[in-house]
Amino acid sequence: MTGGSPLRLLYSSRGPWEVAFGYSRAIRTGDRIMVSGCTAVVDGAVRHVGEAGAQMAVALDYVLEAVRALGGTRGDVIRTRIYVVNRADLDAVGRVHGERFADVRPAATMILVAGLLDEQMRVEVEVEARVRSAKPNDHQADLHE
Repeated sequence: MTGGSPLRLLYSSRGPWEVAFGYSRAIRTGDRIMVSGCTAVVDGAVRHVGEAGAQMAVALDYVLEAVRALGGTRGDVIRTRIYVVNRADLDAVGRVHGERFADVRPAATMILVAGLLDEQMRVEVEVEARVRSAKPNDHQADLHE
């Protein structure tokens, strides 16, 4: 864990941009978890090129992994923000979101953007969660104080 306070926990996915750009994949402060924008980059390569729905599924896997690492669950997610490059992909992306969160129903915003960091990225998603349990998972190796 990094940070000056025991109430501030950072999670790293060990992605190349986190150190280079000076940010954390996710942070927990008190009962809140905020996860930075996630895309479909796996081992340095964009997966499912041209398939926004499939990219959304991969990105959601990453955000939910970060939420779990900091002691939350999918059910703790209270807000999602989705950035989509192509208007034609809005429905496919929204359907994947609906499959994952139909029973949770977080507040959600979908934003059409001009582009993302890599031209092959079609979607990026970030989440906020409010955790019902008091303590993050202690077993996660990627937590830093």
